[in-house]
Amino acid sequence: MTAQMVLMTFGLGALFGGFGGLFGIGGGLIAIPVLGLIEGMDQQVAQGTALVMIVPNVMLGFWKYRQRVAVDMRMAAALAVSGVAFTYFAARIATSLNSGELRSAFAIFMIAMAIYLAVRLLVGTATGLSRSPLPWAWSLLVGATGGLLSGFFGVGGATIAPPALTTFFGVNQMAAQGLALALIAPGTVIALLTYANAGEVDWRTGIPLAIGGLIAVPGGVKAAHSLPEAALRLLFCGLLVATAALLLSHR
Repeated sequence: MTAQMVLMTFGLGALFGGFGGLFGIGGGLIAIPVLGLIEGMDQQVAQGTALVMIVPNVMLGFWKYRQRVAVDMRMAAALAVSGVAFTYFAARIATSLNSGELRSAFAIFMIAMAIYLAVRLLVGTATGLSRSPLPWAWSLLVGATGGLLSGFFGVGGATIAPPALTTFFGVNQMAAQGLALALIAPGTVIALLTYANAGEVDWRTGIPLAIGGLIAVPGGVKAAHSLPEAALRLLFCGLLVATAALLLSHR
């Protein structure tokens, strides 16, 4: 890899890290389709390489969120334990799938999430909880679902967790994004090891991405703390739509 490519990859890592800190997603949501478009990686390698960046971004992001917002550690532990239990098995399956099929599944998942969030915004259910919040123990189900998605796609748990936590548990958006990082933190390590063992990681690209991401994550978290909650949710929905478009263009 030339010095120019290293610098470009570093810059992309900073961009992805900023988005990851802003939305509590580790940056992989954008990194995976971009790596496929720019680097020509197949879906498994793009997911595995993105995980090199996602792992440290998630750890730093969770720490920064905890400094700025109260996080229910019982719920965080439930999400993490159930998430990691399902991540490994899903990652093993993902590394054995046809790359095109996996990319198509990822695109369908992102489109479904974009539609779901758009509907929530339009009908006004995103403004608050309309029922009694579920007990924290039910978050085990959110963690299990998030773990499966993270294993299959390299990302996903941090995408589905915030709307689930705000809708069913009465958690505000900032706290939900911090909890989403708790969900995926241990699972991303397991997923990275699984993808690496299958030879689906480009370390030369992943390491500059990770360094750039670590520099930008705190700024993204700071920006998230300063934005109104409704605006943060609307931006998150827009990010999902943009990601789905990138995936469809690369099919």
